[in-house]
Amino acid sequence: MTNVLQLLTNSLIHSMEIDKNIYLLGEDILDPYGGAFKVTRGLSTKFPERVITTPISESAIVGVAIGMAMRGLRPVVEIMFGDFITLTMDQIINHASKFRWVYNNKVSVPIVIRTPMGGRRGYGPTHSQSLEKMLLGVPGIRVIAPNTLGDPGLLLETAIADNDPVIFIEHKLIYACQRLESGKDELVDWVIEKKGEVYPTYKIHFPSKPKVTIATYGYNFELVRQAAFELIMESEIFAEIILFSQLSPFNMDPLFESLAITKRLLTVEEGGVNMGWGAEVSARVAENDNLNVKIKRLGAGNFPIANAKSLEDKILPSKSMIKQTLRELSEN
Repeated sequence: MTNVLQLLTNSLIHSMEIDKNIYLLGEDILDPYGGAFKVTRGLSTKFPERVITTPISESAIVGVAIGMAMRGLRPVVEIMFGDFITLTMDQIINHASKFRWVYNNKVSVPIVIRTPMGGRRGYGPTHSQSLEKMLLGVPGIRVIAPNTLGDPGLLLETAIADNDPVIFIEHKLIYACQRLESGKDELVDWVIEKKGEVYPTYKIHFPSKPKVTIATYGYNFELVRQAAFELIMESEIFAEIILFSQLSPFNMDPLFESLAITKRLLTVEEGGVNMGWGAEVSARVAENDNLNVKIKRLGAGNFPIANAKSLEDKILPSKSMIKQTLRELSEN
């Protein structure tokens, strides 16, 4: 079966075949290396004029890409590690996100910035962070995270066709995952509902009435799904999972629909739990006068990400943490 990495590569090839305005820019993306995580492997051989290797200057890479986008091209930028998105903030926040508005809708900036985020590979404090929360809520940009329920390649093609800037967050561990083609596990059947067509939100529910709702995105879904299955077997506690593809801005309606039934919410992210994505989701739920919801949040602890696996496991949310928190939420 095709894994997520291959789906992303295939979609880049397909997009570049049908649109000669698409260019790729990034560090070490030429063959035979093909990028740090090999998503661009083979593309410079196939499209030698449109795959551009760059100096190590993330701000310059994004700045050049913004100029290309304003002149009618559709650049796709690879930032080698998501930690270095910090070096592009001026270009993203003060330029790419604002130019359509500043120039009275006379220009657009159709740029996609792809970047691998996340830990669990022992890369340490400067190569393991999930920093997407720093870009949430910035007017004029979308933040997207692929998952295995949808088609990550199709999601990338949608982002490339978007006329506004898109930050495309790819967790490092999701590359090796295979897309889930059906709602069946070894022992439990589950139903998938898709909300929205462009950047969909998914609802995953099991045969029995859910007692708790989990909101999550990206690779976190893999841990959440495993935890939910195990909790059914061990304690007969059923959870409903709301899986977001678009982190910002996002449509809360699917989550509100679930919470109207369960009245219990767990948010799961790998970014720092303090002032994170889960905090914003929780705030919006708390502001809804029609809901009276018990809420818990899980995310990375308030520490830099450690190299040592034993320490990294304590800092990042785990399957066991998810199960324990779901049990606590379900008790009353």
